[in-house]
Amino acid sequence: MGRRVVVTGLGTVNPLGRDVESFWAAALAGRSGVGQIRAFDASGMRATIAAEVPDFDPEEYIERKEARRLDRYDQFFWAASHQALADSGIRYEEDDPAAHRAGVMVGSGIGGMISFQEGVDTMRQRGSDRVSPLAITQIISNMAAGLVSIRYHLYGPNSCAVTACAASANAIGDAAEIIKRGAADVMVAGGGEAPVCEFAVAGFSQARALSTRNDDPEHASRPFDLHRDGFVMGEGAAAVVLEERQHALQRGATIHAEIVGYGMSADGYHITLPRPGGGGAARAMQNALDDAAIPAGTVDYINAHGTSTQANDVTETAAIKTVFGEDAYSIPVSSTKSMTGHLLGGAGALESLVCILAIRDGIVPPTINYETPDPECDLDYVPNQARKADVKTAMTNSFGFGGHNVSLIFAAAD
Repeated sequence: MGRRVVVTGLGTVNPLGRDVESFWAAALAGRSGVGQIRAFDASGMRATIAAEVPDFDPEEYIERKEARRLDRYDQFFWAASHQALADSGIRYEEDDPAAHRAGVMVGSGIGGMISFQEGVDTMRQRGSDRVSPLAITQIISNMAAGLVSIRYHLYGPNSCAVTACAASANAIGDAAEIIKRGAADVMVAGGGEAPVCEFAVAGFSQARALSTRNDDPEHASRPFDLHRDGFVMGEGAAAVVLEERQHALQRGATIHAEIVGYGMSADGYHITLPRPGGGGAARAMQNALDDAAIPAGTVDYINAHGTSTQANDVTETAAIKTVFGEDAYSIPVSSTKSMTGHLLGGAGALESLVCILAIRDGIVPPTINYETPDPECDLDYVPNQARKADVKTAMTNSFGFGGHNVSLIFAAAD
């Protein structure tokens, strides 16, 4: 067997918690992180709700002067990466030769959108000479990886996936492949998003993608429920430390799980809609199973993309049935977006954490707000309450605008 890749560090900042354990406790309790938008006055918009990170203080991780130079997206990923590295016990000094074998992969759908909007507003209202000299570095998605590399002395492979809502899943999968082929021993991987601003909310609203259940925000995100009406925008970040297995064992690291499968595909169908029948999504899942060299029946839990849109939930259900056949009906499938909202490019990383924690603790989180079954969505969606389960192998799905499909498979460490 070739080089194997394990997970030795976890970190997150998201609407349910500002660290891994508080997030996990809230998810298992079925708590919603959705409320009225606080970042700006959304009263005139079609959608006035979002899942925002409460009471986030970047100065817990970053000096005040530096924090003010960063977009909120960068701050989120920095915080999640800091937690993950601390959890892993990995720390490099500036001149450590091992640091050249450690890198960063980040994924984000839209990067520094808040800074982008603020920069354009400044130019229109005050003139081009008032635009910040840091405007470009605040906007570009890859800067989050660059910042973590600079701060934590990670001099190995450093890159960014920008594949809409599949981005951070791609980042984790790509980072694992980098380690497998021997180009690094350690990778910080994950992603995030900070999209709660007027422009992004307006854009998704005009695309009729967002829920308008504005008078009942906690029940607005309802994946697979018959009365779902769109996703709820979320913000935050998640990161994992991936490590070559022997490298981790030699330093006595705690191994949370092993990443065993990575599958990708393209729908090749439409800029926003998934291919009817879920053929593209099914291929990504099957490719992940093939990469892991395991039969479909060995998967104990699926964390669904489950956005709470009409089209996604039907096609993902169909795709799962295509791949798993009759076994699909006995596999618990849940969507934690019912609680966190949709972190867009950061979703795959956060939902990878869910799979790892489900393996660790033998319990799967619920799909909350599941009240009225949809005849086209007829699987076991773990409705409304967490459930104990013997989870040895877990899959997470991430699908993005443009037809990008990614599936990752995690397994218990042996």
